[in-house]
Amino acid sequence: MKKANERLYGVVGLGIFGSTVAKTLSQNNCEVIAVDGDMKCVNRMADIVTEAMQCDVTDVSQLRVAGLADCDIVFVCMGSHLEESALAIINLKELGVPYIIAKAKNKRFMQVFSELGADKVVRPEKEMGEQVAKSVLGNNIIEIIDFDKNYSIVEIPTPEKWIGKTLMELELRKRYEINVIAIRSVGQEQLNISPEPDYALRRNDHLFVVANANKLDRFDSL
Repeated sequence: MKKANERLYGVVGLGIFGSTVAKTLSQNNCEVIAVDGDMKCVNRMADIVTEAMQCDVTDVSQLRVAGLADCDIVFVCMGSHLEESALAIINLKELGVPYIIAKAKNKRFMQVFSELGADKVVRPEKEMGEQVAKSVLGNNIIEIIDFDKNYSIVEIPTPEKWIGKTLMELELRKRYEINVIAIRSVGQEQLNISPEPDYALRRNDHLFVVANANKLDRFDSL
C-alpha cells in the first residue's frame, strides 16, 4: 500500500474530528488508513480513504492487522474516552509508530496522553475557539499562530500606506514593535524568508510578522 518516499497516515476514531482529518488528508492525495469500532463510521469513509476497517483500537493485534504499524503518523481521535484513547496510544507505541497525535478534551487528558507517549496532543475545540476569537479582532489580520504565551506569528496584507515603501523606511520594529520574518509575494508560492531591508512592499503582498500577543489590536489601525 505504502509508496516509496510517501508518508502513510492512520486515523483511529472516525467521529467528526477523525473523519475530518481523514478526509482532509485524502483530499490532499495522502494515503490514509482509517479505523473505528463502529461499522457505520467505517462505511461512511470507505470511498474516501485508502482503506477503512472496523477495528477494536484497544486490541494491538487488530491494529497491526489493520496496517497501522506501517504508518508514519497516526491520529488518535477518540478524545472524550480516556481509557480507549490511552490504550490506543499504548498499542501504537508498541507497534513502533514514529509519531502519534492525540485529541484530548481537557488538560487532564492532555497530561495523560503526553505521559503515555503521544508526540503531540491537541484540544481542537479550545484551539478553534481561540483562533475564531482572534480572527475577529481586526479585519487586517489573516491568520494568527501562537509562538508562545507572549508572541504570535501574524499574517497580514500590506496596508495601503505601506505600498511602495521599503522595510527600512517603514521602521516596523521601532514604530510597531513587529519583526517581518517572511513575505509572500504576488503570484509566488514560495516565501521570501528574511527579506532584505531595501525590499519595497507591493500591493497584495502578505507579511508574516512576529508580534506581541497582547498587542494584536494595533493591527486594526494599519
